[in-house]
Amino acid sequence: MTALPTLMVVPTGVGCATGGFAGDAMPAARLLAAASGCLITHPNVLNGAALYWSDPRIHYVEGWALDRFAAGELDLRPVRRQRVGLLLDAGIDDDLRLRHLQVADGCRASLGLDIGPVVTTDAPLGVRLEVGPSGASWGGLAHPDALLRAGERLRDAGSTAIAVVARFPEDPASEALAAYRNGAGVDVLAGAEAVISHLLSRHLLLPCAHAPALRPLPLQPGLDPRAAGEELGTTFLPCVLVGLSRAPDLLPLPPAAPVTAVHGPLLSAERIGAVVAPAGALGGEAVLACVERGVPLIAVDNPCVLEVTAAALALADSGATVLPAAGYGEAAGLVLALREGIAPAALARPIRPLQG
Repeated sequence: MTALPTLMVVPTGVGCATGGFAGDAMPAARLLAAASGCLITHPNVLNGAALYWSDPRIHYVEGWALDRFAAGELDLRPVRRQRVGLLLDAGIDDDLRLRHLQVADGCRASLGLDIGPVVTTDAPLGVRLEVGPSGASWGGLAHPDALLRAGERLRDAGSTAIAVVARFPEDPASEALAAYRNGAGVDVLAGAEAVISHLLSRHLLLPCAHAPALRPLPLQPGLDPRAAGEELGTTFLPCVLVGLSRAPDLLPLPPAAPVTAVHGPLLSAERIGAVVAPAGALGGEAVLACVERGVPLIAVDNPCVLEVTAAALALADSGATVLPAAGYGEAAGLVLALREGIAPAALARPIRPLQG
């Protein structure tokens, strides 16, 4: 059966019930990958700190690059292996730095990943965290130029993908953190993480992803299972290294620079057969680019702090195909129907007669 390349988007830092925590959207991604045969998604969906799932049907694409791919400005080329450079923030404490180096060594020895070299920024990045009026998290850097210079050094040294570890502010007693650990809040780190990876991916046109450097939190009884993945280790780096190890190459259209990684079949925006996104978070660039191209949109009931719905965007008025799904199980069924050439309307009841 021919694969139906499918885009899965769960926006970062908006508190989605599925995908707003520590890799808790991975089961949904695995199901959609099985239904579609080819799933393109971003680190927010697949990063679970020490937990990860490697599947050749799932393509790990940073959020800025995912938007550019959906807009038809990039192709993706699957590879067997990336050489993952490790970019460390100069603001990381010595003991946390050593811990992250040991995690990278563990991934080299136990998983066979190609990691290196290691570059430290020439100035602390100075991460700041913010929460917008909508309740979504975001943030910025005091020294983005230091991030880009370190990324250039890794690229010039032969790295074909980049894992970033930045020192993040900590407030273990904050109400926002308590709400998140209890399954009721927004990940306040996620927005700033996206800023870091977006900057680097856009500047270098390489696969990039980020892991925050933080000290372990005290044990908490009654922790929400969706946040529990963050309790398993002392860093968030393993999932990033695994994801990047086979992340597809980014090929700008038209090609602007040679890409040295192993050749493979191309994925292009014209091949996208469906896009799956939370029903209240449909305003992202990747989703709207797919809708504009006529790609069926599967809008999943996945509550978050946003209310950017199909109705709010008047998508029906534009002729878009919007298929509501009560959850990711139903979304996978719709993807499978599209893959098999079954009209989703034929699965609903009643079926209204044609009018001549």
